Amino acid sequence: MLDVGETLIDETRIWSVWADELGVPRLTFMAALGAAIARGGEYRDTFDILGFPNWRHQYDAVEAAYGGFREDDVYPDALPAVRALADSGYRTAILANQPVSRSAELQALGFAPDVMAMSDEMGVAKPDPAFFARALALLGDPDPGAVAYVGDRVDNDVLPSAAAGIRAVWIRRGPWGLIQDLPKEARAALVVDTLSELVDRIDGAWTA
Repeated sequence: MLDVGETLIDETRIWSVWADELGVPRLTFMAALGAAIARGGEYRDTFDILGFPNWRHQYDAVEAAYGGFREDDVYPDALPAVRALADSGYRTAILANQPVSRSAELQALGFAPDVMAMSDEMGVAKPDPAFFARALALLGDPDPGAVAYVGDRVDNDVLPSAAAGIRAVWIRRGPWGLIQDLPKEARAALVVDTLSELVDRIDGAWTA
């Protein structure tokens, strides 16, 4: 199973659109986002730091300006990696905290996993344990230990997937992947910097 933001999709453009819509310099917005992450907060805290508590009122305008995922948002290793995993015999799934529309956008970009669903259509979001229970159900209720979840966030991806008995794979890219640290008592089945590295090392996730 693969996450979307900062796993398959580079989110630089969406944050830049938010900065532009709010009239905040992009560098300032990115700095506030980094500060929110470093404090252990959510991306929503970025807007409080910047003084925009009513930011949700601008969501529709931002989404219209963003226009959904584009080819240049996709990390260069994403499609080749998903295809390589499938060619190696792995079932693939894309399950993430995203609006419903992202599934069709990813399909239009060439992603064709065995299973794909976004949190808005699943009715539950990470890090809720119910998200991972629902994800396993969509896969046909396999043994959780036979499933890997690849994501960039310790709090949303690594820790809750491991708690569900799933093999947690931490991809260290994007702001969360670079700023967050694993708690001393926590452990990922695999830590990679790219999806290309994941393809090369995925078998190691089952021996961890």
